[in-house]
Amino acid sequence: MMWLQKGAAILTGGIAIAIGVNLFLVPHRLMDGGMIGIGLLANYFFHLPPGLVMILFSVPVFGLVFVYDRSLFYHSFHGMLIETLLIDMFAPLRAWNIWALPFSAVAGGALIGMGTGLLLAYRTNTGGTDLIAQFLARRTVIPVALYIFIIDGIIVSASIPVIGAERTVYSFITILVVAIFTHLIYNIGQKKPPYVVIGPLGREAGRRWRN
Repeated sequence: MMWLQKGAAILTGGIAIAIGVNLFLVPHRLMDGGMIGIGLLANYFFHLPPGLVMILFSVPVFGLVFVYDRSLFYHSFHGMLIETLLIDMFAPLRAWNIWALPFSAVAGGALIGMGTGLLLAYRTNTGGTDLIAQFLARRTVIPVALYIFIIDGIIVSASIPVIGAERTVYSFITILVVAIFTHLIYNIGQKKPPYVVIGPLGREAGRRWRN
């Protein structure tokens, strides 16, 4: 049944991200970070499908992960394919945005963060920079959401000449909301380490319990 749960999580997370991108970000030319941000830049500059661009830029990253972390590669590749397909499939939603820029920045970030957190919780992701973030987080004590926020910030900063200062500020709000919701959703259901009392207090408490 685990594969069924994972499949449902990938589909649900992918739909949430696709709605966030197409319904809230693209109509206002807002940016996200990571591969989604690169795909959006390609769309704003050259009117290319963001999902297709995400696949092309993810190939070298998947090649690196295939060499150094085969398990992560196998768990992530199908998530990336489904996500990129959904982003392009949900493109018609761009005509349905009726919300102001501030609300779209927050709502889009929340949906993308929830989708990303759900994918990460089931050991998959949208590929590209999210894959790099997960690759690094598995080897350090830094949360994956923080890695994503740092990488996203670099990509959004590079988009200033394309989207302008105002949209860049709101795009930073978007990636902050993405990081918050990614962290919250990712940690739901994660096993917490047991509470252990160490030092003299622990030994003294154990002696009193035995007596």
